[in-house]
Amino acid sequence: MVAAVGVAYVVLAARARHRQGWPPGRTPAFATGIALLALGLTPRFDAVAAQDFGGHAAQHLLIAMVAPLALVLGSPVTLLLRTLPHAAARRLGRLLNSPVAHVLTHPVTALVLSSGGLLVLYFTPLYRLSTEQTWVHVLVHLHLVLSGFLFAWVIAGLDPAPRRAGVRTRLVVLGVSIFVHACVSQLLYAGIWVQVDAPVAQLRAAGNLMYFGGDIAELALALVMLLAARPDRAERSGEVVHQRA
Repeated sequence: MVAAVGVAYVVLAARARHRQGWPPGRTPAFATGIALLALGLTPRFDAVAAQDFGGHAAQHLLIAMVAPLALVLGSPVTLLLRTLPHAAARRLGRLLNSPVAHVLTHPVTALVLSSGGLLVLYFTPLYRLSTEQTWVHVLVHLHLVLSGFLFAWVIAGLDPAPRRAGVRTRLVVLGVSIFVHACVSQLLYAGIWVQVDAPVAQLRAAGNLMYFGGDIAELALALVMLLAARPDRAERSGEVVHQRA
C-alpha cells in the first residue's frame, strides 16, 4: 500500500512536470517520506517496537512526525489538482471547500486528533491492547500515520486549502502540540500515570527520544510553515482551489 502511493506520486509528478512543470525538490521529499514510512512499518521494526518501548517511541516518531512532514513537503494535494482529469479535480476542489473539510482541516481538530490520540494511547489501556490484539495494533498505526499527516498538512500550509487558519493561529496550535508532547515525554520518563508495562530504563529512553526528537520535528514543521506563509505563495494556493472548485 505504501509503495503503491509512492509509485502513484512519481507517475503523477512526471505527468505534471511534462505539462506545466513541477518543482524538483517535491518528488524527493515525498519519496523520502514514503521510504521512512515503509521503514517504520516493516515487520522487523515492529518486532523491535514490541520488545522495547524505546523502539516503539522511535517508531512513533518516525511514522507520526518525521515521515508525514516529508510527505507534506511533496505537496500531494497540489499534485492531484494539477494532474487529475478536470471533472475529478473539480470534485476534489468541492471536497476541499465542503463544511466537513473545513472542520477536519481546522488546526484545533488536527491537534485533538494527533495530541489527543497520544494521550489516549499512553494514559489508557489502549497501548496494552495494541500489543495484545493485532487489529488494535493496526488501527493505532493507521491513526498515528493519518493524524500525523493531517497535522503536518494543516500546520505547514504548503498545499491549497480554503479558509486556512492564519499563521498566528497555527503557531499557537503548534505551540500547544509541543507543550503536550513535552508533558507526555516527561511523564513517560518519570513513569507517572502512564499505562505502559515497560522497564524504567525503556520508559526513560522513550521519554528522552520523544522529548528531543519531537522538538526537532515540530521545530522543522514551524520553519516550513513560516517559509510557506509568504503572501505570493498563499495567493497562488488560494487560486488553485478556487479555479478547480
